[in-house]
Amino acid sequence: MALHQTFQQKQLQKLSPQQIQLMKLLQVPTAQLEERIKEELEENPALEQGDDSYDEELDMKDEFSESNEEDFELDGSEEEYDNIDISEYVQESDDEVGDYKLRDDNYPELDDHRVIPHKVEVSFNEMMIQQLGLLKLDPIEQKIAEQIVGSLDDDGYLRREINSIIDDLAFRQNIETNQNQVVKIIKLIQQFEPAGIGAKNLQECLLLQLERNIDQGEDVALAVTVLKKYFDEFTKKHYEKIEKGLNLSDEQLRGVINQIIKLNPKPGENVGDSSSVAENYVIPDFFILNNNGLLELSLNSKNAPDLRISEGYRDMLKEYEKGTKKNKHQKEAVVFIKQKLDSAKWFIDAIKQRQETLLNTMEAIMNYQKDFLFTGDETDLRPMILKDVAEKTMLDISTISRVANSKFVQTEFGTYRLKYFFSESLQTDSGEEVSTREVKKILTEIINEESKKIPYSDEILTEMLQKKGYNIARRTVAKYREQLNIPVARLRKNL
Repeated sequence: MALHQTFQQKQLQKLSPQQIQLMKLLQVPTAQLEERIKEELEENPALEQGDDSYDEELDMKDEFSESNEEDFELDGSEEEYDNIDISEYVQESDDEVGDYKLRDDNYPELDDHRVIPHKVEVSFNEMMIQQLGLLKLDPIEQKIAEQIVGSLDDDGYLRREINSIIDDLAFRQNIETNQNQVVKIIKLIQQFEPAGIGAKNLQECLLLQLERNIDQGEDVALAVTVLKKYFDEFTKKHYEKIEKGLNLSDEQLRGVINQIIKLNPKPGENVGDSSSVAENYVIPDFFILNNNGLLELSLNSKNAPDLRISEGYRDMLKEYEKGTKKNKHQKEAVVFIKQKLDSAKWFIDAIKQRQETLLNTMEAIMNYQKDFLFTGDETDLRPMILKDVAEKTMLDISTISRVANSKFVQTEFGTYRLKYFFSESLQTDSGEEVSTREVKKILTEIINEESKKIPYSDEILTEMLQKKGYNIARRTVAKYREQLNIPVARLRKNL
């Protein structure tokens, strides 16, 4: 068997550590940027914030004294130490240090009174524990109740099997119990607020809420009967079967429906400091103002403090440069300091590039969607994909995607995630390209105005859109309807 050597040329793209750092910073929203900068300040003493002095400066100067015996654990040859270039730090004037002021001086009023909102909340679990304290339970029952409360999901349901709860109590807390005891405590917890807590499924959740008001009239009593005997038929809106099975009139069934639609299918969803509450607070990354017909863009810099390279560390290098005798220990210290200074400069530069990238991207989007930003009318949104913005900014599509998916802009019409402005195109009869978002808005308006007794099928919706000049297929209408979370015609039907 003969061995042959061959040469093969491959083109590989490898990101530098600085590029990776920039990509990560691009994904950080303004609300979390302050924390990210704080982490970097803690990790790198050569990086400073604002005009604050650095307490370790004097300690670090001691590293240059010949009497200090501490050694740096660095690998490298004597030549490596001799060839280290510190001129960029020694020769820079104070005005040329790698400082970068992150505040927008053009629009300081945008930052002046803008405070991150905080909301103090009692969590869902804490609320349940507080109500447990109102029950007269012995120590074993208290542990069982706490296990049950801890098993409730974010919607307030107890979807775990009773046997699984019994096993958890036995293996984790060495508590022996039985189904009857667990069911008894579940019944007590189901009396907690909000109503519907502790149900195993939607049917039981709704019944728990109705049964608290069972004495409030015939409609409530009938609603309980409907949910117990005809739950599947009700969810599928097979109203004729319900009327026939229970001998109800249209008026009676309307009363039942009115009672049921007032109930909360997820009683635990909006209790306490859940993620759904946190999402109500959006810190915009950009602001767009309409100044007498001129759109003005600025970056929210409230959470990005001024950063600079430590003067103390630079002074250490200057002192080293002035010295005539440079022993190995001093050279090792210089290598360490140079690494920290480089890291600080890279981070400051990455923050600067982050801001430039964000502004360039948002400016391209603003110019592309200026009609919408003047009117707020969704039909004025132009078809726009990531490639369109990438070509305008000369940035990579993946970079545009990172910005669009994690950033928000505040306009006079509301605050939008950047990806809101992106949509595919659809042709009209006249050959004009329109945004699919415009088509979705028209579709929503048609469905909102339909008769709920005879809602439009997807076929009829397709015909109506085609009459308005949109070249669209039935399957596309069905896809848009699903994306808008609008159910099929049968489930939109009311009596």
